[in-house]
Amino acid sequence: MNYRQQVSGHTYQFDGLVDLMAKASPPRSGDELAGCAAQSDAERAAAAWILADLPLSLFLDEMVVPYETDDVTRLIVDTHDRDAFSSISHLTVGGFRDWLLDTASGPRSAERIAAVASGLTPEMVAAVSKIMRNQDLISVAAATTVSAGFRTSIGVPGTLATRLQPNHPTDDPRGIAAATLDGLLMGCGDAVIGINPATDSPRATSDLLHLLDEIRQRFDIPMQSCVLTHVTTTMELIERGAPVDLVFQSIAGTQGANASFGVTLPMLREANEAGRALGRGTVGDNVMYLETGQGSALSAGAHLGTGGRPVDQQTLETRAYAVARALDPLLVNTVVGFIGPEYLYDGKQIVRAGLEDHFCGKLLGLPMGVDVCYTNHAEADQDDMDTLLTLLGVAGAAFVITVPGADDVMLGYQSLSFHDALYVRKALNLRPAPEFEAWLARLGMADGDGRVLPVDPAGSPLLALAAGE
Repeated sequence: MNYRQQVSGHTYQFDGLVDLMAKASPPRSGDELAGCAAQSDAERAAAAWILADLPLSLFLDEMVVPYETDDVTRLIVDTHDRDAFSSISHLTVGGFRDWLLDTASGPRSAERIAAVASGLTPEMVAAVSKIMRNQDLISVAAATTVSAGFRTSIGVPGTLATRLQPNHPTDDPRGIAAATLDGLLMGCGDAVIGINPATDSPRATSDLLHLLDEIRQRFDIPMQSCVLTHVTTTMELIERGAPVDLVFQSIAGTQGANASFGVTLPMLREANEAGRALGRGTVGDNVMYLETGQGSALSAGAHLGTGGRPVDQQTLETRAYAVARALDPLLVNTVVGFIGPEYLYDGKQIVRAGLEDHFCGKLLGLPMGVDVCYTNHAEADQDDMDTLLTLLGVAGAAFVITVPGADDVMLGYQSLSFHDALYVRKALNLRPAPEFEAWLARLGMADGDGRVLPVDPAGSPLLALAAGE
């Protein structure tokens, strides 16, 4: 179907839903690289105008990526909850935006939004996000509640959890222990202590898992650990009896992009079942940790949709959340600026993408977090990250990622520091996960209001960790 809209005497034409969605997207360098971006603000406005008037039901009939050739599309269509969709099925994309904003400002907002979540497809959610301002994305996300649990509870209203990321270029245990101590003393690690290993060696991964589990047990920390190796490596280690808490995998929004990561949907389901069968959780059995990022499908050359047209990167990112939703995860985060300026050029694009990803994931029912990050060759700096962190705190993000000094020396990118987490919790009156906060209080590291207190490491029960013992 072709779409047409006249703006200031010029008629703009769009060749199908794929083209229309791409042209309606806010500017980003990845869509320009893919050749699907609007060529002017006027063309973008024309596309958004048409998109706002499309019925939501259209997205159940016109596929962005063909059903016959893509298992993510089949997952989206075959699991769609028409009963949940029925209450909003009469709305257009623009009408849905109005419904979301009205609902977010009214009573029982979280309950009402949750009631339609399973009736939403990623494409519907991506479409409505494209015609929303930043404040709209924040307002609706803040009114939406999604929680999950393993040993700590994630996504509880009024909390902001953190992943403590103690990466080391050589996986040196003393270096990892030192970074872990640094983070724990500043109240970080309640979402997960997660290591990106320097290699995918099963033996090295097993050693790191044992290190983190020994720390957890020795200091009686309510936490979950994860070594972010490939899902097949983790399943092998589960069979060997390694202390696996969470099963990690990067995922994407098309079958081809997931294949580039070496995974299939059945493989992910098997891993989820294997992790749950261990029964290691205490407050819940959500065991999957999933990462996504705008541009991954384009990087894999797996970004083409119906008619062979390139699908915009934000729509493909939102489709990855359908994969995540089917796995009922503990944690999902977009690594929003990690892939580089080829996909998100500057701070403005990174901030917008972070708010979009968080909104879309949360609206689809995920405990959504964000790695607030950028690479050094992007036109961005730490001030941009401060802005995005603060906006995500207002929007009710489930968690963010923190690294020593905001500089990941192993992956070579800039994220948030442990101090940044202290800042946003204090500024917005947010607390750690309740189980983790109680542990901090027992050690004299937090007051009754959830504020992390300054601690002299020499007087801390964690001193043995500092000494590498």
